Amino acid sequence: MAGAAAAARDHEIGLGPPVDRQRGRATAGLLGIALVWGASYTAVADAVEKMPATDFLAIRFTLAAVIMVALRPGSLRRIHRATMRHGIGLGLGLGAAYLAVTVGLERTTPAVAGVLTGLLVVIAALVAAATVRTPISGGTWVSLGIGSLGLAAIALREPGLGVGEGLILLGALVLAGHLVALAVCSEQHDLWALTVVQLLAAATVLAVVAAPGGITTPPDLAVWGTVLLTAVLATAVAYVVQTWAQRRLSPARVGVLLATEPVFAVLVAVWLADEVVTWHLIVGGALVVGAVVLAETDAGRGKDGVSTR
Repeated sequence: MAGAAAAARDHEIGLGPPVDRQRGRATAGLLGIALVWGASYTAVADAVEKMPATDFLAIRFTLAAVIMVALRPGSLRRIHRATMRHGIGLGLGLGAAYLAVTVGLERTTPAVAGVLTGLLVVIAALVAAATVRTPISGGTWVSLGIGSLGLAAIALREPGLGVGEGLILLGALVLAGHLVALAVCSEQHDLWALTVVQLLAAATVLAVVAAPGGITTPPDLAVWGTVLLTAVLATAVAYVVQTWAQRRLSPARVGVLLATEPVFAVLVAVWLADEVVTWHLIVGGALVVGAVVLAETDAGRGKDGVSTR
């Protein structure tokens, strides 16, 4: 009894088993990723007011790819012909999705963009059912219904769903397809090498789109800061932290922790961008987050693999 009490006490003050401490760090790391992802909506919205979205994204993805190669140079030797084929296809989808979301962000608010993009996890269940015949569970159907109610609540706000929101939802749909395609082919490749190819493919296609008007570099330190935030923290560092954390936490727990991204998107938008929070956004956001948590929990129940987020 005394030993059990001592163990419980040690655990409470941070001296418990290394596994418990690693799980705590993994939890903190994933919440940090969700915070960075959520904050990026406000930061990117400010950045694309000063430079074209295609230019911003091309620089972001190029820098992220360079950083990932620098962190693990040996990954280049694991890029094979199949890696190039799948990575380029995935990268084109990734670039198109981010372009839709970023252009949509120019036409709506960061909080709404963060909430709507969060629906991609729920949408992915439909895409998987339609493309790879993955059965849709009862819990997933419930999450789809809750997510639809959240979307309806946001649509009731002024000025309703417009072009910006439509582009955000289109981007979420393409990202959902990317998520499913990545899950299907990822086991065939070194994930680090596949990610590098995706980032370079996305950067290349975005640079080609931007080239006719000339590629604009970030005009000031604030925009360069956003490039570094999205390329370093939101991409390269997030990939490393998420990969490490997924080996120590269940898929359901990983999904639930990352599902806080829309919450952080709203909080940061209110704090830094003075965004006005209406009941439509509160109710809609809560329903969307609830739908994502339910979808992730349902998908990860009883499994120990990598989260689909």
